[in-house]
Amino acid sequence: MTKGITEKEPNPREIYKDIIDLEHHVSEKRPHMSLHDRAAQFAPFAALSGYEDVIKNEADTFKLPEA
Repeated sequence: MTKGITEKEPNPREIYKDIIDLEHHVSEKRPHMSLHDRAAQFAPFAALSGYEDVIKNEADTFKLPEA
């Protein structure tokens, strides 16, 4: 019998017995999302795209001459 991670945790099969053996839902209205598109949902978000380039350009503009 499957147990939780520790002996104190309840058996997950017992907790979710009403839904665990249900068939996987497939939408009739929306097409299946590709793995590529699905992965893009969880990709890091760059709120300020190009910010690093601007900072580097500014730093190069004001670079001190080497002694």
